[in-house]
This record gives sequence, C-alpha cells and structure tokens, in this order.
Amino acid sequence: MRVLSSWQAPDPGQEKARLEFLRHLEEHPADGMWRECAAGHITASTAVLDASRTRVLLTLHAKVKAWLQLGGHCEPGDVTLAGAALREATEESGIRGLRLLPEPVQLDRHQVRCHPQGTWHLDVQYVAIAPERARHQVSDESDDLGWFPVGDLPEPTDDAVRALVARAVKS
Repeated sequence: MRVLSSWQAPDPGQEKARLEFLRHLEEHPADGMWRECAAGHITASTAVLDASRTRVLLTLHAKVKAWLQLGGHCEPGDVTLAGAALREATEESGIRGLRLLPEPVQLDRHQVRCHPQGTWHLDVQYVAIAPERARHQVSDESDDLGWFPVGDLPEPTDDAVRALVARAVKS
C-alpha cells in the first residue's frame, strides 16, 4: 500500500486508478493482494526493455492468446510490489540481471478469469532494463516470447500494453 500511497500519478486517469487501487486495499485488507480475492487483486507486471530501450520483450500469453508484458500474481514470499514484478519478469523471461526501475510507470485494471465468475487484476506496472545481449527463454506460461521494436508492437495486443510501452520508453 505504501507504493500506491506515495506514487505520483502522471495524469488524472492514473490518479483515479491509484485511488481505486487504494480503496480496494482498504475494503479488502486481508486478501486484496492475493489471487483468492474474488473481488479483484493487486498484481505486478513489467515492461522489459533491451539495453538500448528500442525493443520490448513481450510474451504471447498461453491463456489470453495475446502479446502482453511479463508479470502476474503476488506470492507470499514477495516483500514488495517491485520485488514481485522483478520475480515475475525473471521467471517468465529467463533473463538474469534485469534492472528494475524503482517506481511504477502505470496502473491498469483489467478483467480476468482467475475465478469462475471473473474478477479484476489491479496491475501495478514497472519497467526493467535487460543487460546487454540478454538471451530469453520461453516459460510454461507462454506460447512464445520475443523482442519487438517499441514503435511496432505485434498483434494481437491491446491499448494498455501500447500505453505501458510508451511510458516505459520515456522513463
């Protein structure tokens, strides 16, 4: 909650999302961070840029069947949201030595099927820079994984990913 309390939203839409995420945590103090919370839960994801910041690593998500940033659910061993974002990015990319920028760059609320009736991911999104000549490895959660020019993202993807990549490049 500390990250969301102190984060300076870059625009009014992101400020609205920040307040919504904080309200969610106030209403669900025991489980608002965890997958088990059917009303929605905080997740952490990362736009992984190459060292030149001209390419982004995206995953063709095995369940969603769209190109997305790396990330997912918080786990009990995660001490911070940044730590969860870095752990997920490392697990899903196979790249060691990712350098996570300290502050989130964007918040995104999207509907998912973690529960039979559906639920929401309240995603806190970060940026990581990969080391020079980083080599990635496809994980079990992906159908594919690839580097794409930041100005030419693959299809299918969505506006939230496009916005995240645009903010990542500026960070």
